[in-house]
Amino acid sequence: MSRQNKSTHLRRYTDIPFLLDYLRTKELVLLSPKMWDDKNDRHCLESYARASRFDSIYALCLTEASETYHHWKVFTSGSSGVCIEFKKDDLIRFAEKVSSLRAEPVQYQTIKELKIKRPTLEQLPFLKRNAFKDESEFRLFVANNNPSCEPLRFHVPASAVNRVILSPWISDVVAKQVIATLNEIKGCKTLKVKRSLLIDNESWKQLAEIGT
Repeated sequence: MSRQNKSTHLRRYTDIPFLLDYLRTKELVLLSPKMWDDKNDRHCLESYARASRFDSIYALCLTEASETYHHWKVFTSGSSGVCIEFKKDDLIRFAEKVSSLRAEPVQYQTIKELKIKRPTLEQLPFLKRNAFKDESEFRLFVANNNPSCEPLRFHVPASAVNRVILSPWISDVVAKQVIATLNEIKGCKTLKVKRSLLIDNESWKQLAEIGT
C-alpha cells in the first residue's frame, strides 16, 4: 500500500484568515475531523480511535501534488484562498517533536482491494478511497485522551515555508496589498508571496498566439 512521491514540498490550501493566524502565532492547527465532508474518511479515523480507546482525534490535510485547479476550487474560498507551501523535511521535523503525532502520506484503496486484504489498525488514519487519489494527500494525525475540546497547535517557524501563493482569482491590486501586509508580520519580512497564474498566464497565452 506504499505510495512513492519525491516531492520536496507539502502544500496547505486554506484561506487568508487561517494564514494570518499561522504567520502571527507560528503555529499550525490540527482540528477534529467531525465536520469533514468525506464521511468514509472520517469513519476510518473514528474507527481507529474507538479500537485504540482514544477520546480525541486531530488532523491536518496537506498535499504532495503540484498546484492544481482542483485544489484551489475545492479547498479554498475564491479570492481569499491561499496555498502555504512548506519545505517538506522542515515541516516533518517540527511535527515529529509533538507527542504521538504521525506525519504520513495517505494510501488510496478500492473496495475490491480491501475485501482481499483488510487494513490494519495502524493503516486506518491514512486510508482513503481510490477515487480521491489525485489529491496526493499527506496527513498530520494525532489521537489521544486529551479532555480539552481545544484544537491541537504546534510550533512551525516561518523559515519552514518555501513560499505563499495567493488565489488565482484575487486581483493584482489587492494581491499587492495582501503581500505588503504579510511581509509586515514579525519574522515574515523576507517571506516569498506571489499570486497564482494558474488561470491567467501571459506566457501560456503568448505561446498560443498563431504566427508569433
